[in-house]
Amino acid sequence: MIPAEFNVINMPSSPTSSSSLNYLNDLINNNNYSSSSNGQDLMLSNNSTSDEDHHYNHRQSIIILDERKQRRMLSNRESARRSRMRKQRHLDELWSQVIRLRNENNCLIDKLNSVLEAQDNVLKENSKLKEEASDLRRLVCDLKSNKYNSF
Repeated sequence: MIPAEFNVINMPSSPTSSSSLNYLNDLINNNNYSSSSNGQDLMLSNNSTSDEDHHYNHRQSIIILDERKQRRMLSNRESARRSRMRKQRHLDELWSQVIRLRNENNCLIDKLNSVLEAQDNVLKENSKLKEEASDLRRLVCDLKSNKYNSF
């Protein structure tokens, strides 16, 4: 006869659930099945030991997977932190470049204004010199015509 603790109705639904593991631990710790002299109970005891080994190995696998998951999460956090630092460094470099280019642009605008002012002065002086040259030509013509008229 199968003891009540091994009755399928009393067992949790999933063999990998935490309640299943707790249930099996309770069975192992209470030793309800090992005190009987019935051979069937002894067979259940051997099966339960292999089940215990299986569940122990399963728990160890879960622990290893959890450790891997924790390491991966930590690695991902570090990677994200480095990525944020790279992004911030890049953003700082871009802002430095913006400031440098704005200063350079202002210097170029100042130089352009200076050159435009110099060009305006040169054009004014050129116009003034052309007017003087025209006046001098007229004066030379007048002198020549007065010289010929006086003979």
